[in-house]
Amino acid sequence: MALSEVIKYEGDNSTFIWKYPNEDFNNMTELIVHESQEAIFFANGQAADTFGPGRYRLDSSNIPILTRLVNKVTGVSVFHCEVYFINKTVQMAIKWGTDSKVRFIEPTLGVPVELGASGEMNLAVSDGRKLLIKLVGTMNGIAWGSDGAGFTKSLQMSFRPLISTEVKANLSSAIKQQNIDIVEVDEHLMELSEALRVKLLPGFEEYGLTIPQFYLSNVVLPESDPNFKRLRELHTISLQKRMAQADAELKTTQAESRAAYMTAEARYKAQIKAAEREAVLEAQTTETEIAKREAERQLIQAQADAQAAQMAGLAEATVMQAQGYNKKDVLQADVQKAYAEGIGNMGPAISGGGGGSSVMGDMIGLGVGMAAMGAMAPQVGEMMKGFGMGTSNNTENAENATSPQTSNTSQSIVCAKCGNILPSNAKFCMECGTKVELLADNEMICPICGRKTPKGKFCMECGNPLINKCPNCGAEVPLGGKFCLECGTKL
Repeated sequence: MALSEVIKYEGDNSTFIWKYPNEDFNNMTELIVHESQEAIFFANGQAADTFGPGRYRLDSSNIPILTRLVNKVTGVSVFHCEVYFINKTVQMAIKWGTDSKVRFIEPTLGVPVELGASGEMNLAVSDGRKLLIKLVGTMNGIAWGSDGAGFTKSLQMSFRPLISTEVKANLSSAIKQQNIDIVEVDEHLMELSEALRVKLLPGFEEYGLTIPQFYLSNVVLPESDPNFKRLRELHTISLQKRMAQADAELKTTQAESRAAYMTAEARYKAQIKAAEREAVLEAQTTETEIAKREAERQLIQAQADAQAAQMAGLAEATVMQAQGYNKKDVLQADVQKAYAEGIGNMGPAISGGGGGSSVMGDMIGLGVGMAAMGAMAPQVGEMMKGFGMGTSNNTENAENATSPQTSNTSQSIVCAKCGNILPSNAKFCMECGTKVELLADNEMICPICGRKTPKGKFCMECGNPLINKCPNCGAEVPLGGKFCLECGTKL
């Protein structure tokens, strides 16, 4: 035994527990524990302490039990001790398998079928002290298999009965519980693996081991068994039936999709046609509205034109009335003036003699002129009678003189109510709407009672005045007139 020594793990990675080969260390010895390892220190057959990853000196500061074992003279203590290293890594792909066939009773036909099962699992140490005390004991260590490790005992041999029993007892029940068709068992290996792991785990944990993963990788089916052949035939028929149902469902779905598509397409086409028809109706409505508005505009324009024409005609008639009466008054004043001058010149001529023939010639000319103007023909005729002129000639001259006035009167008519000048064929006045009646020269229509009455200042029927006076010039204007016949002022 060396004075000082270094203790460390020198086993392989497939080993779960490895015992350091040397014993009886002194307090100068050092212990090295790597990651994923732990070391259990035994002193005098007792588990003194557990060391995790790190470097330690085996003295009383780390192991209190060594205090009483130190030699008081030399200061060096030699004592009996042992060190076990626990491998905490997960051992991957550890193979397992059943030692015999697993009997499975097919639930549909009730026929027995024998199955084989095998696979792999991952294993790790969860409690090294429990595994060491319960399973290793005083051995040099333990691994899954005994080949190559030099151990007298292996975990495989220890747990094979447990694995076989749990798989046989639970594989058939797991297949039935999950309603798995035995012919399709390969499709459900993951579910079956997890179900078997749950059943196996308590037996391994009792010895300080855990199963992170458990894989049922192979289920051997009895292909040569007549019962299994019958099951496969029934499965084939069932598969064909399911395929036919799936195909029918697919066709049904396709038909429904096609019908839905056609329905949607028809609906969309109907919506498009409705939109187009609505657009056409809207366009037609717009055209109708445009035509209607154009007709209304033309009607309004025609009414405006007619009103303008009417106003123009009324204005022209008013102007003609004003001008006609003004010219008549002027003509009458000129005739009266000529008549006065003629009478004034006649006195000396008649009383003086000499030149009488000349004066008479002038009077005759004056009488003819006045008769031509149609104003004083009766007076001239009477004068001619007084002067011994032939009545026949005077009468003829008077008749000839009045004929132009009658002719002028036949060409236009003056409204007896408002004085508006109307065409000779008019039946109603354009200004006041009064019915036109033919009147004698000395007659008129009373604007108050609407009856015929001789011309004058008052109506002989109702007694109302017939003459107004112009506020501008004071001239007398027939009642109902709108313009003064003298100055044209609007009344």
